[in-house]
This record gives sequence, structure tokens and C-alpha cells, in this order.
Amino acid sequence: MKTNDFSYFIERYLTGEMNEAEKEWFRNELGRNEKLRQEITLRQITDSALRNHDSIQLRTKLGAIAKKKAEEEPSKKSRKHKTLIRAAIFAGLILCGSLALLNTRTMTAEEIFDRYYKTYDVTTPIRSVREAGNIDFSTALEYFNIKDYHNAAYYFNKVLSIDPRFMESVMMIGVSRFEEENYPEAKLSFTRVIDDRDNLFFEDAHWYLSLCYLKTGERDKAKNSLVYIRESGSIYSKNAGKILRKIK
Repeated sequence: MKTNDFSYFIERYLTGEMNEAEKEWFRNELGRNEKLRQEITLRQITDSALRNHDSIQLRTKLGAIAKKKAEEEPSKKSRKHKTLIRAAIFAGLILCGSLALLNTRTMTAEEIFDRYYKTYDVTTPIRSVREAGNIDFSTALEYFNIKDYHNAAYYFNKVLSIDPRFMESVMMIGVSRFEEENYPEAKLSFTRVIDDRDNLFFEDAHWYLSLCYLKTGERDKAKNSLVYIRESGSIYSKNAGKILRKIK
């Protein structure tokens, strides 16, 4: 039998498709057929060469793909980087514009009050009680601290009936009236403290008087008062400057 008659079986043998009976028969043929053995050896060498060739081609293709990707990557990164820079600049411009609008926007008196006003901090009750010479000031402070401003003003006035020049009581009457939104009465008290000048509440009175002017819509007076406070270097100077920029 010619070896090419075994082509079908050679193919099945090399691809592992033979069952056990076929394998046993084919091995017996290989044992006694020299040309068949040579054909098998030749086919194995050829198949190995083809596999190596395919592998080389595959590696070559993969290498070419990797090289192309590497060449394209810097360009993509550059485009991405430029896009990010443009986006950052655009976002920065929007933020700056928003901040500029916020900084230049005119605020209402209520908005200014909500942002910058803090309830008056009473820090010297013991000294004040001793100087007043009676318990009325202490009682007034107790009412003030529980936000009963009407009774607080009543007892601060009782202190003044004993000592009309007790400026802390005058100041606290003004703050109590301010909290009650009785701005005309509050302005009278703050003006009295300012006119006295020789007291520790001069700066506080100026600040509260400017807030009264804002509340009563007297913008020119408010501006003049705030300019004075801004230039005075007091603890209210910084906020006075901010408010002036908001009420232009």
C-alpha cells in the first residue's frame, strides 16, 4: 500500500482524532512500514515549522500594533491635556465671574443685617453692678440674657435714674430698643453714648448707630457712619468696609 493511501489516517493520527482501536492498528502499520514512518516524521516537521511561522507572524503583528499605539498615545495625551487645561480655564473664568458678581451685587438692609449682625456681648456685668450701686443693673442683664428686651430696658432706665452718666446702661438701653426694632429710640441712646465720648462703648455705639440707619433706610447717614468706622481701626472696621462695598 502506498503511503498516500494513509493520508486520511495520518491526518487523524496527528490531530488526535483516532479512537483506541484505530491507534493500535496504525501503530502496528508504523512498525512495519518505513515509508509511513518517514511520512509521519515529515508531516510533524512541516506542522512544527508552520506553527512557528504563524507564531512569528502573530508576534510581528502584535509588535506592529503596539508600536502604532505607542506612537498615537502621546498625541492622545496631548489632546487630553489641552482639553483639561481649556476646561480648567473655563471653570476658573466662571468662578471668577461668579465671585465678581457676588462681590459687586448690592445687598438689601436685611441681607446685610443677617450677614454681619451679632447680638451684643455683655462682658462686664460685675464691674457694672458695683459701679451702679444697686441690683437693678444685674436684674436688667438677666432680662437681657433671656431676650426679654422690654423689661431689660426698664431696669437699665432705673439704673440711669440713680446715675444719669452711667454710659453702659445708656448703651444697653439702645441695644435693647434695637432688638425690639424700635430704631428711633435706639438711635437716641447710641447718639448719647457717642456724644459723651469718655466711655468704653464709643465704638459699639457707632456700629449700632450705622445699623440703625440701614434699618431705617437712611443710606447716606449709614455710609458716613460706616466710613468713619472703617477708618477708625476699631473691631468693626473690617465689616464696615465690606458693607460699604455692598451698598454702593
